[in-house]
Amino acid sequence: MQSFGKSQPVTRREDIRLLTGAGRYIDDVAPANALRAWFFRSPVAHAQIDLLGLDEARAMPGVHLIVTLDDLRAAGMDIAMTANLMDNRDGTKGANPQRPYLADGRVRHVGEPIAMIVADTIAQAKDAAEMIAFEFTDLPVHLDLAIGGEPIHPEAPGNLAYDYGTGDEAATEAAFASAAHKVRFDVGDNRIIVNSMEPRGCYAQWDDQGRVHFGYSGQGVWGMKDQLARAFGVDREMARVTTPDVGGGFGMKSPPYPEYFVVTHAARVLGQPVRWMSERTEAMLSDHSGRDLVSTCEIAFDEDYRITGYRVHNLSNLGAYNSNFGQGIQSQLFAKVMTGGYDIQNTWLNAKGIYTNTTQVDAYRGAGRPEAIYALERAMDYAARALNIDPWELRRRNFVPKDAFPYLTSNGELIDVGDFDKVFTRAEIEADRAGFDARRRESEARGKLRGIGICYYIEAILGNPEEAAHIEFNADGSVNLYVGTQSNGQGHETAYAQFLSDHTGIPADLIHVIQGDSDLIPTGGGTGGSRSVTTQNNATLVTSGVLLRAYGAFLAEQSGVQAADVSFDDEHFRIKGSNDTPSVLDVAAMARAAGREDLLSFREKATLPGRSYPNGAHVAEVEVDPETGKVDTLRYTVVDDLGNLMNPLLAEGQVHGGVAQGLGQALYEHTVFDAEGQLLSATFMDYAMPRADAMPMVKFVSEPVPSTANVLGMKGCGEAGTVGAMAATANAVMDALWSRGVRVADMPFTPTRVWQMLETAKMAAE
Repeated sequence: MQSFGKSQPVTRREDIRLLTGAGRYIDDVAPANALRAWFFRSPVAHAQIDLLGLDEARAMPGVHLIVTLDDLRAAGMDIAMTANLMDNRDGTKGANPQRPYLADGRVRHVGEPIAMIVADTIAQAKDAAEMIAFEFTDLPVHLDLAIGGEPIHPEAPGNLAYDYGTGDEAATEAAFASAAHKVRFDVGDNRIIVNSMEPRGCYAQWDDQGRVHFGYSGQGVWGMKDQLARAFGVDREMARVTTPDVGGGFGMKSPPYPEYFVVTHAARVLGQPVRWMSERTEAMLSDHSGRDLVSTCEIAFDEDYRITGYRVHNLSNLGAYNSNFGQGIQSQLFAKVMTGGYDIQNTWLNAKGIYTNTTQVDAYRGAGRPEAIYALERAMDYAARALNIDPWELRRRNFVPKDAFPYLTSNGELIDVGDFDKVFTRAEIEADRAGFDARRRESEARGKLRGIGICYYIEAILGNPEEAAHIEFNADGSVNLYVGTQSNGQGHETAYAQFLSDHTGIPADLIHVIQGDSDLIPTGGGTGGSRSVTTQNNATLVTSGVLLRAYGAFLAEQSGVQAADVSFDDEHFRIKGSNDTPSVLDVAAMARAAGREDLLSFREKATLPGRSYPNGAHVAEVEVDPETGKVDTLRYTVVDDLGNLMNPLLAEGQVHGGVAQGLGQALYEHTVFDAEGQLLSATFMDYAMPRADAMPMVKFVSEPVPSTANVLGMKGCGEAGTVGAMAATANAVMDALWSRGVRVADMPFTPTRVWQMLETAKMAAE
């Protein structure tokens, strides 16, 4: 049996199961007798529906049901999605147009679901969809990321969803008025498609008592449980939600989607289970996208190049409707890390959300924090060039000093600890900055352009600070650990078993990590915001502490000694005056034999006292071929302060994955619509994903400053890699191109785009 030591780089135990085809994803666990669902989706971006003829489709072989919005209304359902709304600067709420589960007389983006066909087989459902008569009148398509155009919703004149402001606008304006130096920088953050390895899917089944079991590929079951209860007007205890293995989520699988409610309705009407699994192009058309904003950044400096003011105006694309968290991503969440690692007290953020005739945009790995850091770190690099100061030195002059912590940012975030300069200096050494000039000369000798880019990032951990853990001892000697988070591939089974084993001595091989079932686990915060291991292990620590104290008292009672005479160390209990050294499992067996059922199950909640703030430095080195525009990432260095690492190997893996997603956006990925709102990048033939040969070897170094916001000293790591990778890579490309006169360079840095940047600069110089 395997036993773990604290903070050891233990390999993932779930990998054998997942890599040998034994994983159980949503399409593996759906009821075998379930009927198959297929969605008829809008082929146009904006149109009035004139005719939806279903008679021929309903008569097709194998078809059991076709559902439209009228059917949902007739069933008494609450037919609209909910969304979180921002407060506008004038005190009103952001726009809240209805987003129906199925189109309501009008379609507003390509891929919007209009009707759902349920048949015996998926082929029959698709054939029936081909027989639907769909007639429409085109309406003006609004795609510009700008206020104006014919309103997509009457509730949003000018297609403005919200107008959010935070900070001190007057004080920031005063700082600019008295500044010795001022820099303005416009930067785009391109839209990407999430492309999780496993697309979205679900199934639903109702029992004779009117209780529904809904299974789906998501990031937590409790929010979905509440949403189902609301939609169907049932008590929340009448809904059971489960989630099996999940092949990637990245924020996209966190919110509910219309398909989930329509599938559940069909299962209730038919009295049979119904299942739906998205296909890849369908996912590209209907999954929430990420990023998609433009920011204007202005920085004011004093004579010594210390920042006295910083303001940002951004415009972000929400798509055709509000998604669950959409309004808060580039406003509230952007603001949390707006000042990065720098001491800036005069700030102003004005964020405006725009509706367009495209798919909805919501959280994607980092959710607002990568976008804020990208804008700031691109602007800092540009400022260094414009002011003729070394970009490393400019950052050093403006870091929050070590002795200033705990540090209250201008937007109200209390950062508990940090030593940014130490981390930054370590990155400079590990990346061999001193040797860069020689490497650049070597590239130039081969006709290539070489650049080095840096990003200093900080992240604010998000999500519910409360979590619970339930430890249950089984008769066969194994232990169940019930957790309120949801693995999307991060290695939770290993991390949680390792941690419980560390603190109780229970062999990890005997610990079963159980997740994703609202019947077995009454509460939980799910996965998102880099919260999982910190919050869950904090709850496990509290629960195991209660367990050990209870077992100590039981042993004292059994041995006739005082509770103070029983201690626990080195994975065993010690009893004063006795040579017996029972393990936790030994005591559990004793308790079972004594009929003490109260000692076989422990569940406790724990709340983190504060938010933690991972931070670190990314250094990218790229080489550009000026003849083709091709960018190669040759070196990549990460020095992170993630606090104490529970499992360094898992943490490094999370950073590697995050870097891959950041590099993917910076160099390859780009979502493209034509003038009519048709998605041109709806297959992997047209949407470039990073491949293994495009990924550099990532040098990862931990330089921890343990957090004081939780007893574990952790800071989270799930999104850190992406937060730093985008700007580091973009700044490296900008550094390579600067000598050729390129001054404007936005992602993605594909060969064609980079070549065009070089040619434009060349023509301007002639």
